Amino acid sequence: MTVWFVFAVPFVVMFFALFMERVEARLRHVAVQEDEVEELLENARPDEVRALYGHGIGRALEMFRLRRRGRPKARRAKVRV
Repeated sequence: MTVWFVFAVPFVVMFFALFMERVEARLRHVAVQEDEVEELLENARPDEVRALYGHGIGRALEMFRLRRRGRPKARRAKVRV
């Protein structure tokens, strides 16, 4: 029984490491870059800060990238209650 563990454990560890490398590679493409966050925090406009507070880093970076590219952003009409 011990012999099976001696042979099986290295293979299990190897397959786990290969699996985790694939997961890490996918996350690397989705993850936010440190430079982008730093630039956002240094150059953020009030609407981007509100988006960061209300919707998270994803929406704030999206607005920041659109502004950097020079595209006009869609404005929502304010609703009075």
